Amino acid sequence: MSGQFDLITLIALIVAVAAIIKLRSVLGHRTDDDEQRVERLRAREREASQRAGAEAPSADVITMPRRDRDTSPAAPAAEAAGPTAETRINAYPVSNPDITAGLLDVAKLDPEFDPESFVTGAGRAYEMIVSAFAEGNRRMLKDLLSKDVFDGFSAAIADRESRGEVLDQQFVGIKKADIVDAEVKNGTAALTIRFVSELISATRDKAGEVIAGDAQKIKDVTDIWIFSRDVSSAKARGNPNWRLVATQAPN
Repeated sequence: MSGQFDLITLIALIVAVAAIIKLRSVLGHRTDDDEQRVERLRAREREASQRAGAEAPSADVITMPRRDRDTSPAAPAAEAAGPTAETRINAYPVSNPDITAGLLDVAKLDPEFDPESFVTGAGRAYEMIVSAFAEGNRRMLKDLLSKDVFDGFSAAIADRESRGEVLDQQFVGIKKADIVDAEVKNGTAALTIRFVSELISATRDKAGEVIAGDAQKIKDVTDIWIFSRDVSSAKARGNPNWRLVATQAPN
């Protein structure tokens, strides 16, 4: 009986050891290829995380969008490049041929310049600046304006605050935005845009009473603003941000 038991036990142990060895051969070992695959996966995850952090845009800076390009490998080279800057600018509608000449001067220094994309970005900047002025948000204005314009806006806000007044304003939208002048001087591009926008605006005193404007009425407002950017060198063009450098009264 004891001999039989020992034989059965021995056979069971042999079977169990064989099963463990087989299972470990399948699940318990990580080959060099496995290690390399895991490391490649971790590297890709780190790179994706770093790119996401580096590409996050600043909330206080307006970049005029560039024209879109088709960069897919299947696209022919000529089609991927799209129309030239000269073609884009000559096709852009203007009220005066001198404007086209000025836009072409900008494109000579910055071949990526596109007037339609610029106007789109300028419209976003216009809305942000108008809203920030009404709110008294000097921090946002400082990032979007030249020093001289910022000083003027800041002084107007301070004057309003000293009287205890509040500008109650709602930006409805831009009805029209046109480039009315363009030039390059000493490597600096300056583009003038006439905005026609819709605003609801009212100034309230300390008691909350409306003392100017109308809190219920939509009003058409015309502003002529000049945006500027250094395009004199490749390093300068690496900064795509335009700033508001002057405002003009409409004629």
